[in-house]
Amino acid sequence: MTEPVTRPSLLARIRDLSDSQAWAQFVESYAPVVLGYALRHGLQEADADDLAQEVFRAVARAAPDLRYDPARGRFRAWLFTVTRNKLRNLLAAQKRDRCDNGDSRGAGFLARQPAPAEEADLWDRECRRQLFRRAAEQVQGQFEETTWKAFWRVAVEGGEPAAVARQLGISLGAVYIAKSRVLKCLREQIDAWQEQEPEL
Repeated sequence: MTEPVTRPSLLARIRDLSDSQAWAQFVESYAPVVLGYALRHGLQEADADDLAQEVFRAVARAAPDLRYDPARGRFRAWLFTVTRNKLRNLLAAQKRDRCDNGDSRGAGFLARQPAPAEEADLWDRECRRQLFRRAAEQVQGQFEETTWKAFWRVAVEGGEPAAVARQLGISLGAVYIAKSRVLKCLREQIDAWQEQEPEL
């Protein structure tokens, strides 16, 4: 399991384009974020995959010059800028293709795109979503199945605690304790990962 944030050591390793293990770990960490961001912009899955490929090519081109520098900002923010620019290029190319073919659907698609101010928020939400998903995968094995189900049904699915307690055959207090324990563990895991994220 790799962290969904890039440690300074991994950032240093991807400077070596021949380090396939580092690149596999890097792509595993960030592909879900880039793909999720693309899909939330209304791209089809194939277009989202194309976008991810373009983003990782751009990172590979820049990788030899990536240096850990706390004064320049977080790596995740830089990757967002790269992703946003590649998305704009893709959308512009699709618009040109649609206009060249006389297809008026392109105007509606572009009108549904989020305003620039919303894009960073979409990226941050996708990063948080992926952090949560990975943390959940990481910590789930630390809890009994009933504890995990109680947490998941209440905290993630929005179930009524009393109904969840009845479904699982546990007390209402046990549901609240399960939710609290798992959330605490998830927060600790996410905080540890975020502390490791490098500045560019």
